[in-house]
Amino acid sequence: MIDFRPVGYVIGFLVAVLGTTMIVPVIIDLRQGNGNWVAFVESAAISIGIGGAMAISCANSTREKLSLQQIFLLTSGVWVVLPVFGALPFWIGETDADFVDAFFEAMSGLTTTGSTVLSGLDGMSEGVLLWRGMLQWFGGVGIIVVAMVFLPELGVGGMQIFKSEGFETDGKILPRARAIAAQISVIYLALTVGCAMLYAALGMAGFDALVHAMTTVSTGGFSNYDASFGRFDAALHYVCTLFMVLAALPFVRYVQIVGGHTGPLLRDRQIRTFLVIIGIVTLALTLYLWKADGMSELSFREALFNSVSVITGTGYASADYGGWGAFPVAVIFFTGLIGGCAGSTACSIKVFRYQLLFASLRAQIRRIHSPNAIFVPRYDGRPVSDAVLSSVMVFFVTFILLLGLFSVALGLTGLDVLTSVSGAATAIANIGPGLGPIIGPTGNFATLNDTAKWLLCAAMLLGRLELLAVLVILTPDFWRD
Repeated sequence: MIDFRPVGYVIGFLVAVLGTTMIVPVIIDLRQGNGNWVAFVESAAISIGIGGAMAISCANSTREKLSLQQIFLLTSGVWVVLPVFGALPFWIGETDADFVDAFFEAMSGLTTTGSTVLSGLDGMSEGVLLWRGMLQWFGGVGIIVVAMVFLPELGVGGMQIFKSEGFETDGKILPRARAIAAQISVIYLALTVGCAMLYAALGMAGFDALVHAMTTVSTGGFSNYDASFGRFDAALHYVCTLFMVLAALPFVRYVQIVGGHTGPLLRDRQIRTFLVIIGIVTLALTLYLWKADGMSELSFREALFNSVSVITGTGYASADYGGWGAFPVAVIFFTGLIGGCAGSTACSIKVFRYQLLFASLRAQIRRIHSPNAIFVPRYDGRPVSDAVLSSVMVFFVTFILLLGLFSVALGLTGLDVLTSVSGAATAIANIGPGLGPIIGPTGNFATLNDTAKWLLCAAMLLGRLELLAVLVILTPDFWRD
């Protein structure tokens, strides 16, 4: 029988820590003279009380090594439980959100999806705006640790190819996770501070600079304004683009750079491919806009900013690209299904899976041409095992099937085809805005029915944890000894 106590200890501890961080919005709202600080105090008390009680009751079961079942439960459990408590300030506070909306906002925040059900952000209290940014910031660093420590250990979606990439866990998940998380957190914090300082230096208000730095480096995309990044001027767009790209690169490379090893960054084929894709998409959209509206810096900037925002899964918008025409909309939709690099805050399928897919396809074509020869798919010069390739293929098939299933399910709730398909895609790929007048870059998810919102929450969870890490716990075999 599975011992749930080690899982309960970690989740309880994290819930209590989340509750403690609610003190920051309390201070902000008190300073602002906004009575919404009471909602954060109540939410903090509930979170610290329940989380602390759970951790204390399970504390006698902690150990260095978790079983495979416990790792799967912990990985999924954290992203199910934390949004419940992260939703409390939205539910209790000034937003007047019902629980499904509050949970949707918190799930979108912690999974760094960036879809929102809140409007009137321009007049909302700083405490609520800061809490939205904090949720995305926590989710961003959290998913890096999961992607670099837990998922490779679980062999999910081809992630096991990164087990020897710089951090070998040898099954000692929690102690090794602490060591890796410490290095990542310092780099993550440094990027956030650097981003905030540049935002402020270029004229963004201090509070806006802080929150937008959090949601940029986490590639989350929550903004303090209904107009998203369209609120700001050109220089800030270019700075934001730079940091979205930096956040979408593998954080293991930053750790190696700090250790004095720059070679791996320069040789990383995944990074080169990612940058080339950004260049091609930006060029295609720029040329299209120039042809339609005439050559201008604005067209280039909007093409660059919005393509980077979508491919990294940040979800900021500087323009209503839904109105650019059929070609740009199609390019942006499929760009979002590519994603950034593995081991980053970026989302979606990830560049390395496409590289493995094409490497396998190339090897198979060569085998057909020369059946007696031996062709081994390679990644960054290393042979790729059949287990990794099989895992990647299963991931692709699962992604496509779930995209179809969620699209149909959303359609059955009464949504139109464009909203259903783009909503499913943006949720499972953790991008943020969808397409169309309802959930497009100028809209939000507030008018969707509750069933659709719960479906999208499930899709966000599945997408953020690479699908299989969640689906495996739903199988009967998982629960057998």
